[in-house]
Order: sequence, then structure tokens, then C-alpha cells
Amino acid sequence: MDILFQPYKLNNTLTLANRILMAPLTRCMADENLVPTQAMLEYYERRADTGLIISEAILIRADGQGYPNTPGLFTQEQILGWRKVTDAIHNKGGKVFAQLWHTGRVAHPFFFNGDYVLAPSAVRLNDTVPRMRELTYTEPKAATEDEIRILIQDFSQAAANAINAGFDGVELHGANGYLIDQFLHHNTNLRDDEFGGSPKNMSRFALMVVDAVSQRIGMDRTGLRLSPGAYFNIQADNRDRLVFDYLLSELEQRDLAYLHVGIYENSMTFDYLEGSALEYMRKHYTKTLVGVGSISPEEGALAITEGKFDLLAIGRPLIANFDYMTKIKYGETLVSYNDDMLSELI
Repeated sequence: MDILFQPYKLNNTLTLANRILMAPLTRCMADENLVPTQAMLEYYERRADTGLIISEAILIRADGQGYPNTPGLFTQEQILGWRKVTDAIHNKGGKVFAQLWHTGRVAHPFFFNGDYVLAPSAVRLNDTVPRMRELTYTEPKAATEDEIRILIQDFSQAAANAINAGFDGVELHGANGYLIDQFLHHNTNLRDDEFGGSPKNMSRFALMVVDAVSQRIGMDRTGLRLSPGAYFNIQADNRDRLVFDYLLSELEQRDLAYLHVGIYENSMTFDYLEGSALEYMRKHYTKTLVGVGSISPEEGALAITEGKFDLLAIGRPLIANFDYMTKIKYGETLVSYNDDMLSELI
């Protein structure tokens, strides 16, 4: 277990106090203007002893919203709200990255009084909005090339806003069936232009966002989360393997802060990946990799020792135990997570 509590040097800019990360956890806790609240400040502050907090997903712009009360980073009020949160974390000696997202076809016009949502292709998600089951997803509008380039600029601006808000860096949410991920899977990307039709073209949007953000705030402050195994908001397609083979080969040539596996349960396996998403990404990416997916601290320590990943992200147990770090360090019993905890801040 000692390896979990050792410092980890991400790069020449950032050294983490330990190898445990707080995974991004969508809690829908912002106010009506999508500004962080005092309760959110206290929630994050109590978990500042993790090596790095990755915030809940934060909207880069209004039309990316797919769930109620998810915070943003596109207004001055939101930036100032996040500054209070990051100051509280830093005052406790912690570090925090902002996870940036646009939900693409998982957005809903209800939240921003719009006429449509943007996605790579006009492929509708046949489901209803979590927490608001009366809302059914709409058929998205396939983004034009000009709209795609504006989206890239907006990711870059949101990253700059994050640094202005006091974040130590950003994690681009390229996983779990949201906008960046939608470009990477054949189920949601039917394009035949420079952003679709081949592994190189389907990877283009993700790489352009990565490069635009890296140029704006530094590659050393830029992380990326990926879901090579389709399991949430997207249907699997065996052809996706070639897309991620290409994408990971390109990312290997960049010096990002880290890659983060986007998966709820690491035990899930995918035939076309010949195993789990984490095993697949480790085979194709040799630099800093974050493992996640109901991995216990004991399992995580062993996996890090064996080189299966470098940092361990913890999700639900950190909702249930704000003092998670102390408990695992001293072998104390953890409170078990249950979904009722999502309705309160603890």
C-alpha cells in the first residue's frame, strides 16, 4: 500500500503528493446559473488530501448541457465561483484539474432554450434524460466544419478560463459517449468528410482539441479521458478498435499530463479490444495512465507495482468517505457507497 502514498511527478510542472486521484463525479450541484455553490466548495475541500482532484464535468458552453445543474466555465460568474473552490483546495495543500465537456447528442435543448443540439452526425440517442425522465433526447444536427472549428476554439477558451479560475490543469472529457467520444465511434460518426470515414479522420477532432488546449495552457497541464470500449451512450462496433489504435499512437507522441481510462467497472471486457479497456490502453500507451473502475486500494497498489497503470482514480468510495485517504492509510473500515448519497453532500 505504501506506493499509493508516495509522491508522483507528472512532469516538470506538477508533482502530486500521492498516487490517488479523485475521479470526476457528476453531482448536479451547481446553482441555476451553473455557478459552483458553497456546498460544492466544502465538498471538494474535504477531499483535498488526494493527490489530484478531477472536478465533475464542466460545460465549455451553454449548448453542451445534458443534465440539470451541471456547472460551467463560460461566464465570468462561473469563473469566479470556481476560483473560490480552487482556492479552498489549494489552501488545504491539494491540486485540482477541471474536467471539460460538451455532451454532444446527449445535450437537450430544454436546458439552453435552443432549437437543436450538435453532434458529429444526426444519430439520435434512444433514451430519456437522467434525473429528468420526462425529457426524451432529440435528433441532433450534424455539425458543419465551421461549427466544429468553433467547438475546438471553445474548448481552448474554456481551458484558459480554467487556469484563470485557479485550476492546475484540465482533463478533456473524451469518454462515456459525449461529444469527443462521439467522433471516435462508428455508431455515432457517419461523416464522410475530414472528420469521419477513416481512423485518422475520426481521430481528427479529438487531436485538434488536445492540440488547441495544449497550445493554450501547456501540454503539461492537459489530460484526456478516453473510452475505447463502447458501453455508455454508444453502441459498440468492431471497427472502433482501429480508430483507437491510431489515436493512441498519436497521443503517444505528445507529452500530455496523463491519459485516464473512462470506464465504470474495470472488470468489463470487450472482444474487439481483447480484454478490458485499461489493459488495451496500457498496451498502446506507455506514459502516465490513470486506472479506474471499482479498483480497491490493495488492487491498485499491486497494479501500479506491476506497471499496469501509474495513478489510481477513486470515485464512489470518495463520495461515501470524505476521509478516504486517512481510512485506507490506517486500515479503517470504509463506509459503503449507495445511490441515496447522491441526493446529499457529504
